[in-house]
Amino acid sequence: MATAASVDASEKMPVWLKLAHGSGAAAFGIKNNGFDYFLLIFYGTVIGLEPSLVGLAILIALVFDAVSDPLVGYWSDNLQSRWGRRHPFMYAAAIPVALSYFLLWNPPEMGQTSLFLYLTSLAILIRTFITFYETPSSALIPELTTDYEERTSLQSYRLFFGWTFGALMSVIMFGALLTGPQGLLDRDAYATYGMIGSALIFIFVMISAVGTHSRISHLHRPVTRSERYSVGRIFREMIETLSEKSFIALFFATVLFAIATGLAASLNYLLLTYFWEFSSYQIFLWTCTVVLSALFGFLLAPWATRKIGKKPAVIVLGLLAFTIQPAPVLLRLVGIMPENGDPLLFPIVLGVNVIDLALIIAVQAVSFSMIADLVEANQVKTGRRSEGVYYAAMTFTRKTTQGLGVLAAGLILSGIGFPEGADPGTVDTDTIWKLGAFYAPSLLVLYLSALFFVTRYKIDKRGHEENLRRLRESAAAQ
Repeated sequence: MATAASVDASEKMPVWLKLAHGSGAAAFGIKNNGFDYFLLIFYGTVIGLEPSLVGLAILIALVFDAVSDPLVGYWSDNLQSRWGRRHPFMYAAAIPVALSYFLLWNPPEMGQTSLFLYLTSLAILIRTFITFYETPSSALIPELTTDYEERTSLQSYRLFFGWTFGALMSVIMFGALLTGPQGLLDRDAYATYGMIGSALIFIFVMISAVGTHSRISHLHRPVTRSERYSVGRIFREMIETLSEKSFIALFFATVLFAIATGLAASLNYLLLTYFWEFSSYQIFLWTCTVVLSALFGFLLAPWATRKIGKKPAVIVLGLLAFTIQPAPVLLRLVGIMPENGDPLLFPIVLGVNVIDLALIIAVQAVSFSMIADLVEANQVKTGRRSEGVYYAAMTFTRKTTQGLGVLAAGLILSGIGFPEGADPGTVDTDTIWKLGAFYAPSLLVLYLSALFFVTRYKIDKRGHEENLRRLRESAAAQ
C-alpha cells in the first residue's frame, strides 16, 4: 500500500513544479505537430509515397503500441530504483526519441517499398520512445497531488505546453521555413524542421525530468510481494486494472476523440489551402492563434472543474466544441458561407476556430485528469497503484491520433482522388466538395459518439474523496 504521507498529498502545488512537470509535454506536442500536420504532406506529397501507405505505416506502428504501451506502463509501476519508478524511463528516453525524430524528416532517396519500410520502422521507434517518456511523466500527476481540482490544473499545464510548442513548430514552418518559392513542397524545410524539433524534444524532456527530480523521495514505491513476476501475472494484473468500468468508458471516449482530432489535424492544412483557399500569410496567422486558444483552454478547464465537476464539464464543453468545429464546412457545403476571397471569410472561420480549439483543449484537460481519479479507485480494490498502466492506455489512445486518424485522412484523399502537389485553385470543384463532405460528418459522428461514452464514467468529487478516506484508514491501520 502507499505510505500515509503519499496518500495525504493534497496540498496546493507550487507553480514552479507545475511548470517543470508541464513543460515536458512540449516534447509530445512537438512530435504530435509533425505527425498530425506535416507527416502526410511530407511523405505523401513531397517525397511521393502513396498517401494510403503513409496511413498504413502509422497504423502498423499503432499495433506495436497496443502491446508496448501497457507493458511500459506496468514496468514503470513496478520498477524499484534509487530514482523511483518514473524518472529512469524519462531520462532514458531523451536521446533516442530526439534522434529518431530527426531521422524521420531526413529520409534517404529510395523506392516506394524501401521508403514505406523506413517510415514504418521510424514510426514504431518514435512512438515507443515517446511512450518511455510520456507515460511515466503523465503518471506523476496522481502522485504529485491527490486534490480533485489540482489534478485538472496539472493536466492543463501539460496541455498548454503541448499545444503551444506544437503550434510554435507550425509558426516556424509557415513563418520561416516554407516561405521559399517551393512552399509546402520544399524538402529542405522539412529537414530543418526535424533538426529544430528533435533538439527541442531533448531539451524539454530533460527540463521535466530534472525539474521533478527533487520530488522522487515523496512519490509512491511499488508494493513488495512474494509472487514472482511472470507473463501470466503481468497480464492478469493489467486486465484487472483496466477492467474498471469507468476506465473502459473513458478509454473508448478518448479513442474516438483522438481519431477525430487526428482526422481533423491531418486534413487541416489541405482544407485551409484548397477548401478555403487562404493565403500563406493567413495560414500563418491561423497557426499563431493556436497559442491564444491554448491559453483560453488552460484557464477554462480548471474553472469548469471547480464549478460543475469533471464529467459535466466534459459533456457541456464537448457539446459546444464538437458542434462548432465542423459548422463552417457544413455551411459552405449548403452554400451559406461567404465565397473564397471574400474579406469576411477569414475572420469568420478564424474566430470560430479560436473558440472551438479552446473548448477542445479544455475538454482534453478535464477528461485526461479524470484518469488520475481512477488510480485511487483501483487501489482501494486491488491494493496496487497502477498510474503507469492507466496513463499508458491514455498515451496509446492519444497516439491513435496519428494512427487511425491519419489512416482515415489518407483513405479520404485516395478515395476522392486528391491530386499530389496541385496549386490552390486548380483542383476540381467536385473533388473539393467531396473533401468537405467526408470531413464534416465524420467529425460529428466521432465526437458525439465519444460524448456518449463519457456519460458512462462514474467517479465524481465525492466518490474520489471517499476513496482517499478509505486509503488513509487502511494506511493508518498498518
